[in-house]
Amino acid sequence: MEGSSLMDYLPEICEQYRRDYPELNEVYDELAAKLHEVGPLDQPACRLVKLSAAIGGQSPGGVRSHTRNALDEGLSAAEIEQAILLTLTIVGFPATIASLKWAREVFQARQQA
Repeated sequence: MEGSSLMDYLPEICEQYRRDYPELNEVYDELAAKLHEVGPLDQPACRLVKLSAAIGGQSPGGVRSHTRNALDEGLSAAEIEQAILLTLTIVGFPATIASLKWAREVFQARQQA
């Protein structure tokens, strides 16, 4: 993560995409918001589902981002860690342990902020 902070929300390439394609980004953001409204899950549950998807995709940035979002939704570090551990039998030990590391980096950064 050289040159960026764990608290940065988007990598530079994503920021560039937003600048280059503002219309597409607007539609994407609208879709993302609507997806949270299509069913009975509350926002914290939606965040945990998205975190699980990021873990399955082995996306360090996604895990960090959804960890930050889950904390912002009021979930505790213990709740987030349990969600990560629940993926163990699905994604395997390496992906789960890596995801714990990425989430704990966010927890630590939040404590130091």
